[in-house]
Amino acid sequence: LLAGLYGFIIVVSVRNLSGVMELMVFSRLTIEDGSRYAVNQLTKYLLIAVGFISVANELGGSWSQVQWLVAALSVGLGFGLQEIFANMVSGIILLFERPIRVGDTVTIGSVTGKVSRIQMRATTLIDTDQKDLIVPNKTFITSQLTNWTLTDAITRIVIPVGIAYDSDVELAHKVMLETVRSTPMVLADPEPSVLFVGFGESSMDFSIRVFVSELFNRLPVTHSLHVRLEQALREHDIALPFQQREIFLRNSHHDSGKKLDSFRQAVE
Repeated sequence: LLAGLYGFIIVVSVRNLSGVMELMVFSRLTIEDGSRYAVNQLTKYLLIAVGFISVANELGGSWSQVQWLVAALSVGLGFGLQEIFANMVSGIILLFERPIRVGDTVTIGSVTGKVSRIQMRATTLIDTDQKDLIVPNKTFITSQLTNWTLTDAITRIVIPVGIAYDSDVELAHKVMLETVRSTPMVLADPEPSVLFVGFGESSMDFSIRVFVSELFNRLPVTHSLHVRLEQALREHDIALPFQQREIFLRNSHHDSGKKLDSFRQAVE
């Protein structure tokens, strides 16, 4: 009976822990959402462990009586449960070391999304299509991880632009810089830049570098810059060149000139 009471208390405590922690602890402290989530999850795991030990003691469990259970778990871990166990340990590592936090934007492999939950076995990401992606915790420990917001959410966009060789370089630089600075969602600090980086095969090449406040602004800002730059350059008669190739024909036979003349007459 007492074991059942202990079990009931633990279940109720775990379910209501978040609300209790919010009222008793977090409301008095300045703690970010990611830290709150980590503290809640670790406290839940501690309560579950304490509850399991308490129930086992009340049931009169001893080491000799549960040896068979430990042996069975060992065999299970050796065969089918090793991945689950690895993910559980990885989940605890994520909560302690905090390479990712709830609310962070991360890229793991080809998957990019915002962290919405970090659970014992897996972490949930929400991608740009608003789909929930369930990623095993082990992946965040063993694979290369990019956290776009761990220390700073600001990210840089680099856009290459080429202008025709007969264009006014100083005018093009001025037009592009004014256009970039007036584009919505482009940050003034760090300051955007327009750099003349080299001479291409068919163009004089510039590199436009701007900063945006978060990862999900990259695509709309890139679109706006493409549209606004094309319009601004066209208004100032600065051409965006097509790729050009020069072909030289070398005579390899004595009568190749006659053949070439015959070909030209046929084409005309």
